[in-house]
Formats: sequence, structure tokens, C-alpha cells
Amino acid sequence: MDVLGLSGKIERIFKLNFEKGEELGASVSVWIDGREIISLADGYCDRDRVRPWDDTTLVPVWSATKGLASACVLKILDEQSLSLDVPIVEIWPEFRQSGKEKINFKDVLTHGAGIPALEEQVSVFNYKEVIKAIEMQAPLWEIGSGHGYHARIFGFLLDEIVRRLAGMPLGQYFDENFAVPMGLEFWIGLPQKYYSRVATLYPGKMSNPGGEEAFYKAFMDPESLTHKAFGSPTGVGGVSGMNLSNAWSAGWPAMGGIGTARALAQFYSMLVNGGEWNGNRIISRSAITLMGEPLVSGFDKVLCIENAFSAGFMKDRNDLNRRRIFGNSIHAFGHPGAGGSHAFADPENGLSFAYTMNQMNYGVLPGPKVLDLVDAIYGIE
Repeated sequence: MDVLGLSGKIERIFKLNFEKGEELGASVSVWIDGREIISLADGYCDRDRVRPWDDTTLVPVWSATKGLASACVLKILDEQSLSLDVPIVEIWPEFRQSGKEKINFKDVLTHGAGIPALEEQVSVFNYKEVIKAIEMQAPLWEIGSGHGYHARIFGFLLDEIVRRLAGMPLGQYFDENFAVPMGLEFWIGLPQKYYSRVATLYPGKMSNPGGEEAFYKAFMDPESLTHKAFGSPTGVGGVSGMNLSNAWSAGWPAMGGIGTARALAQFYSMLVNGGEWNGNRIISRSAITLMGEPLVSGFDKVLCIENAFSAGFMKDRNDLNRRRIFGNSIHAFGHPGAGGSHAFADPENGLSFAYTMNQMNYGVLPGPKVLDLVDAIYGIE
């Protein structure tokens, strides 16, 4: 790979995103074979342009957190010799209520558990009440009949699994087993001493949804499953709610991760390297295999698009005309976040990628400002 030529191409696209007025502050990090070959950061942390953005700027990445959270669960399941087919009730007996006794780890990790929303109104800040509501909630579709993105509930399910198996919150488990050993500047539950480094998020302007019309139509309908899934549990008032310190410290595994692009790309680089970092085994190869293997594919009942998931990670589908979000490798896997943050691993090419920003854009999946960079890496015209 012509690293020098690639770096120049990426830098031109990165700068163009700012020149077109679509970015305020952003970072991109690309790793090849365990080494960071591209690191770009520019812009500002705020619209007043008082705080410059650099490669140490922290920013909430929304659902890009889901990949890291899923890795925690897969690591624990592997170490405790629990297969994805094991029913959740074997480690969480209270979960069996309301017809959920057959739901297994695979169902949860592939968004097939049928509980993307709760009928009971509970606050996202009240962990115990959310868990009780999940235990009481009946599946909203027959298990095995399809999948639907569990936008917020996904994180609570994973968090409770980690607490039951490891005796600690998922955010703490991630810190002790991934972040600290690898020196990652990424947290699922941000300590107060880092608050001053967090950039302010800004909502995107409504634009052409680019094939996502069905999602936005459903999202605007208060009675739709889509609308309910993205607002359950309650308590986060849109983008502005993620600019508050109580949201930063809450440690939501589905949407509360905060960190740098470098940390995200480094995490995925470790997965590309078979789970080792600096000679230390972080996670097993068998767990990584589950990350890259498509387990469900088809129409997503919540996102209203055709998509695919492995065990906790998104996958591209080759049979769709939609623009691919993980380059051109069928083995790549990762997870985007609302507004444009994105991160993935491509073991086939020894590559990992991450992009973070604070000026969000509309779209269920990453938009052109991110995918132009990904396409450039792969030489996709």
C-alpha cells in the first residue's frame, strides 16, 4: 500500500469536509497491521470556535459504543465457556417473565430479542428500574421471526449480562479488560477529571435521507416501533442531553461511549491482530470470529432497512445497491454511531478505521463525509 499517496488523498477529502461547511470538529484514524498510518484532527469543539479540536479531543460517539460493549460480552462468554445458544435465563432467572425464557445470547447480540422498546415509562438514568421493566416486558414479535435494532435497550441487556457474569458494570469491565491494558482513551462512563476535554455535540440539519425515507417516516410517528425504540428508556432530550455531564458519566453501553478516534481505531486494530496487543492476549480468536460472522440478515423492524448483524456488530450485505459502509471486504465488521461517527475492523486487509466529529448529520447509516474517506482507502471510485 502506498501510504504516502493514501495519506495525501485522505487529507484532501478530510479538508474538503470542512471547506464545504459540513464539519465543525473531526478526527480520523487509520491503522494498518497494528500501526497508525493516518491521524488527522481539525476544527473546533464548539460553535463559538473558542476551543480548538485536536487528536486528544473526546466526543460522544453514540452507537459506535455498541461494538466495544459487545466485545465485553463475547470475551466473558468465551472465558466462561457459554455459547451463544445458551438461554439468558440460565444466568438471569428473572428475565424469563412474560414469555422470554427461550431468548438466548445470540438473540440479544443480533437484535432479535424482541424488546427494542418498553411499555413501562422508566428513566434511562435509573438502571434498576430499567432492568425491572425489561424483566416484565413481553417480546414485541415472535422470537426467531426477525430482528429489529434495540437502539437503547441493547446496552442495558449487555450491561446486566456482564454484571451477572463478571460482578461489575460493563463500563468498568471494559476499562479493566480493554482500555487500561491497551492505553485507550475511551470510556463507557467518563470520569469527572476528563469532562473539560469533551467537545459539544450539535444536531444535524434535515437533508435528503438517501434511501432511508421509510425510517424517517416511522421515526416521526409516535405510535411506531421505530419511534418507541429510539426513545425507550426515556430521559435523554435529544442531542442536547448528551452534552450534560450526567450523560457522560452514566455509562450506557448502547450509546454512552466517549473517546477519541485513535482509541476506537486502535481497539479495532487489536481485533484485526487476532486479539493481541503488545504481546498480550486481550480477547480470543474464537470470540473475534463471532464478530465477523453474519448471524442475521434481512429487514430490520426498527430501522426499516435491509441489514445484517454478527454477534453485536454490523455487517455489510453484498446483495444491496446501497453504498457499503465497511469498504469492500466481506470480512469487515464494526458499528457506526448517530450523526456520523464510525469505526470498523477489516481483518482481511489488516486495517482498522475510525472517525469522530461533533457536527452531526442526519442518517441511520454513515453519510458521504465519512464514506468518501472509507472509499478512498479501498480505492473505490
